Amino acid sequence: MKTPMAPPLKIHADSTGKSVDITNYRGMIGSLLYLTASRPNIMYATCLCARYQANPKESHLAAVKRIFRYLKGTMNLGLWYPKDSGFDLIGYSDSDFAGSKVDRKSTTGSCQLLGGNLVSWSSKKQNSVSTSTAEAEYVAAGSCCAQILWMKNQLQDYAKVYSHVPILCDNSSAIAIANNPVLHSRSKHIDIRYHFIRDHISKGDIELHFIPTDLQLADLFTKPLDEARFNFLVGSLVYDVSFLSTSLIPNIFGTFFLLYGFMPRGTTGFVRQLMGRPRPDT
Repeated sequence: MKTPMAPPLKIHADSTGKSVDITNYRGMIGSLLYLTASRPNIMYATCLCARYQANPKESHLAAVKRIFRYLKGTMNLGLWYPKDSGFDLIGYSDSDFAGSKVDRKSTTGSCQLLGGNLVSWSSKKQNSVSTSTAEAEYVAAGSCCAQILWMKNQLQDYAKVYSHVPILCDNSSAIAIANNPVLHSRSKHIDIRYHFIRDHISKGDIELHFIPTDLQLADLFTKPLDEARFNFLVGSLVYDVSFLSTSLIPNIFGTFFLLYGFMPRGTTGFVRQLMGRPRPDT
């Protein structure tokens, strides 16, 4: 499989479909959610399938199996943080509009890069129904702003102070709403909790900038994409880590043993397999 989920979006509640084993389905979703900690390219597809854990159908199980087939063919992809990376902080914010076929809620997608390397990402269905693309993008920008503020607070412990952190958004109307201190009649229906982004713009904590949709990296976390678009975004965020020598891994665990006097539980057989040593008879 070239992508974890093919466009257009066809997954829905499927009330007339055949039910599958809930325990097995939830176990598969749990495994995929664990992998999203290091594989952002399956974040959207996994979170979408996770919405139907209460009553999974065969169509949902088929979508989950497609994600596993995609992972099997892309085992060489991963995150890479070179030691000479800088500390420039930047955020990308995006949203689809009424993407959920069940309740017509939009999906927020955001990612944050530190020194040009991906360090945080999210894909989450919004809590309320947006009545316009500008509102959906504005809510997504507020979510990205909250994450940026948290990261700024954490980096202060390392003597890294940031101001005017750029957040890139591909909707000019949402940027205009955030930069306008007057509560316009067309935006007064938006919940007040999302307007805190205006306060932080006025304080100089963040800045909203426009970015063309073709360069919007957060698009990866909002909707299924075609192969060309998907590969472009994945190539901008994750790396081919197959160049890492497996001989480094036994050295890492050996260092762990020297420091702490024991091996992490369950790793002995893994290291032995990497080093080409047979398992001793018991």
